[in-house]
Amino acid sequence: MMTDIEVLRRILGETRVIAVVGLSANWWRPSYFAAKYLQDHGYRIIPVNPNYERILGETCFPSLEAVEEGVDVVNVFQRSEVTPGIASSAVSIGARVLWLQLGVISNEAASVAMAGGLEVVMDRCMKIEHGRLFGGLALFGVSTGVISSKRPKWLTY
Repeated sequence: MMTDIEVLRRILGETRVIAVVGLSANWWRPSYFAAKYLQDHGYRIIPVNPNYERILGETCFPSLEAVEEGVDVVNVFQRSEVTPGIASSAVSIGARVLWLQLGVISNEAASVAMAGGLEVVMDRCMKIEHGRLFGGLALFGVSTGVISSKRPKWLTY
């Protein structure tokens, strides 16, 4: 499993298409917040949730197998006990990375994914790791640009 800073930086730097399994359409859910952050930072988000038609302006798919384009990372916001099946699906669609979010831990899913040639990141948040490694975190977790030490252009003395 991948936890080394350089490996995480490489994964986040080289991948662009993220299928988010369990993405919620509710803005207050962690999956939505994380996916929105990643989308705002140039990643293509593919929602995977059979309960919705669209999330974040993207067509939502009922399963990984239904996704119609190549996927680099399968980012999982599901209970740990269902992740081995998701890992099998990630292998079958040719993903490169299985990323299990904070609190999602499954050695069985990791074994399935690694046996299928995928890299595995477990119990980590893509949003937090991206912000930590690429400078997107601030006091409250996002760099809003609202507070700055620079004088606004319109303010002159």
